[in-house]
Amino acid sequence: MNVTIAWWDLTESEQTIDSLREYLRSDGVPPWSSVKGLRLKFWISDRPGNRWGAVMLWESAEAGEQQPLPPHRAAQLIGYPPTERVRFEVEATVEGAYERAALSGLGLVYGT
Repeated sequence: MNVTIAWWDLTESEQTIDSLREYLRSDGVPPWSSVKGLRLKFWISDRPGNRWGAVMLWESAEAGEQQPLPPHRAAQLIGYPPTERVRFEVEATVEGAYERAALSGLGLVYGT
């Protein structure tokens, strides 16, 4: 398994965390649900640091590198590529005890 983390420093962009949240709410999330090899993608924000990003968990490094991805509308809206993009190998995973089986549809975009 492999993880990709992409961060944008929004200081030079006209976009804000709130405007990017609205983009996710309106049409940013659904295109990623059919990406082959993508186990999980979650979008993250750091309001004090004025940063926005995403974490993607891939079944393999090849899936993350060779898979056609949906149009990268967030980068277009922000106006420049991620300030930082890093890839890591996953050493181990575990799922804890939880009450909600599905992760889809959770987060501030959805009011949860």
